Amino acid sequence: MSSEEAAPLLCAGIATFNALKKSGAEAGDMVVVQGIGGLGHLALQYARKMGFRVVAVGRGADIAEDALRLGAHVYIDSNKEDAVARLQSLGGARAIVTMISDIEAIAALMGALAPQGRLVLLGAGKNPLPVSAGYLVRGERSILGSITGTPFENERALDFSVLAGVRPRLETVPLERAAEAVARMKSGQATFRMVLTMTEKSHARP
Repeated sequence: MSSEEAAPLLCAGIATFNALKKSGAEAGDMVVVQGIGGLGHLALQYARKMGFRVVAVGRGADIAEDALRLGAHVYIDSNKEDAVARLQSLGGARAIVTMISDIEAIAALMGALAPQGRLVLLGAGKNPLPVSAGYLVRGERSILGSITGTPFENERALDFSVLAGVRPRLETVPLERAAEAVARMKSGQATFRMVLTMTEKSHARP
């Protein structure tokens, strides 16, 4: 693994790797990844390699092909169909790992959690998450936050990535062009992750 590939795994990689480990899901369980971007594209790969039944939930058909290629068994475009109804028809989610900060979208998807299901939050939104205590109690559902890991867990995430062939999709840009990289990231045009290098080369990696 190159240094450029390892760099995102020490941030987005460890975050999603640990979130999935904390999700309570076991091999064969359905795990939903909400938000297919810099974090989500790694979560899809890890979830598939961990043996979960992976469902990606996003907005728009333009991301569908990428989501399926990255490891999702099913892609649900929440702009076109009722994601909760579709997930319930599939048996309900053992875990939902969400990368987004849109509280309303997160709350709306919670209805797809199966009994004893778990919502794992990675997006650091500022607004409170509206949830019925009865909904949590009756189905013994739970919510937890996850952010990163220890140096030892970083090693485990890297080892698993090498073993399972998980790699970030990224664009490299020389350090001198850092402002350009930041602008591309903020515009939403980046190929999932931007990595600054000490060389003059710049390109995207599939």
